[in-house]
Amino acid sequence: MEDDPGAPFFNDTTKYVVSSTLTTATWRNSKIVGPYDPDAIRSLKDEVDGDFYVSGSGTLVRAMLADGLIDELHLFVFPLTRGSGPRLFPEEAAPGKFSLAACASYENGVVYLAYRPQA
Repeated sequence: MEDDPGAPFFNDTTKYVVSSTLTTATWRNSKIVGPYDPDAIRSLKDEVDGDFYVSGSGTLVRAMLADGLIDELHLFVFPLTRGSGPRLFPEEAAPGKFSLAACASYENGVVYLAYRPQA
């Protein structure tokens, strides 16, 4: 959707795809990282200038949280109930502390929260 206002960001930004099944990138400016490997992610964070944004993979975010690879967690809380579904933090996750970095609320009831892990 080239007429989408978010399209330039997604089309022009380099995308690093963590996947154990994909071998060929189909999106423009995409690079396959391979299966999840915390050391590969650490190396990538050292090599790439700027921030990483993880979209669409709670599994990847949970793994990166467990391995201490998240510098900031951005959450949007929507005023609706979904019933049962995936959890961001699994029941067996070790307790963690976070500090609030930013927050905002919107007229539609959505609340934005940014947290940084505390050591």
